[in-house]
Amino acid sequence: MKYSMFIGRWQPWHQGHRWLIDQRLKDKKNILICVREINKNDKNPYDPIEVKRNIESELKDLVENGRVKVIIIPDIESVNYGRGVGYDIIEHSPPKNIGEISATKIREKIFSKKN
Repeated sequence: MKYSMFIGRWQPWHQGHRWLIDQRLKDKKNILICVREINKNDKNPYDPIEVKRNIESELKDLVENGRVKVIIIPDIESVNYGRGVGYDIIEHSPPKNIGEISATKIREKIFSKKN
């Protein structure tokens, strides 16, 4: 079974992320969400295990029926490929209202409420 792979920090998961994977789901593709294993800091307030659990909770039905898998991968510096590797590289350009969603602003709201 093949998957459309998405790599990110997902700090936190939001509707822009959902829009992105929906682009492939609506084409009946399975999704592999790769959570980069990064250290917690101001830009990354959640550890990879928390991120994975959050995404799996948000996409529970899709995970349970096998349409979506979520894994943790080592942090990466680049994605590389050679010729004729057997897969496509696809860029999805979101509409303005989705492209304006900011995980930084979401984190600021979350943490301002906690203080």
